[in-house]
Amino acid sequence: MATLPNDAALILIDVQMAFVEWERTGLRRNNPQAVDNIARLLGAFRDRGLSVIHVRHASTEPDSALRPERSGYQPIEQARERDGEAVIVKHVNSSFIGTDLERRLRDGGHRTLVVAGITTNHCVETTTRMAGNLGFDARLVADACYTFDRVGLDGKVHSAEAVHDMTLTNLNGEFASIVTTDAIVAALAENIAA
Repeated sequence: MATLPNDAALILIDVQMAFVEWERTGLRRNNPQAVDNIARLLGAFRDRGLSVIHVRHASTEPDSALRPERSGYQPIEQARERDGEAVIVKHVNSSFIGTDLERRLRDGGHRTLVVAGITTNHCVETTTRMAGNLGFDARLVADACYTFDRVGLDGKVHSAEAVHDMTLTNLNGEFASIVTTDAIVAALAENIAA
C-alpha cells in the first residue's frame, strides 16, 4: 500500500449517541473497540496537525433518535470535536449530498480521506462509495467502524460481523482501500506504509 500523504483528512461519520442508545436497548453490534480506535485516529491526526472533519446526521424522520433535538444527535464523547474542527451536518446517508464536504476537501487540497464511523453499511459505506466515485483516495478503517445485526429479506438474522465484512469486501479495491487503525497511526507516526 502507498504511504499516507500529508494531504490526508480524517472524516468521522455519525459518531453519535443514538448508536450507543440502540446498543443499550439490546441491539448487537460488532467491533467493540471501534470507538476507542476512532479516538486513537483522532488523537493521531490532531497530534500531526492534520485536518479532521466531523459529520453529524440530523434526521428529518419524526421518530428518529438522530433528530437534532434528541440526545442521540449528540457526539460520543471520545469523538467530540474541538474548537476549529469542522462539523458538517447531513440529512441523508452520503456526507457529500446537501453539504459542502466536497468543496472543503478540494479547497483544502485533501485528496486522501481516512474514513471511520457508524454504521459501516449505511452512512460510512455510502460516503466511502461516493468519495471513490469523486476521485478521492479513500482509506476505510475497518476496525474503526461498526454496524448491527440485520434481518434479511428471508427473515434470517445476519450477524453484524457478516454485514460489516461484506460491506468492506464490496468497497475494497474499487471504492477504497481497507486499512486498520494500527496501520494509519503507524503511518502518521513514522511515515511508513498504511
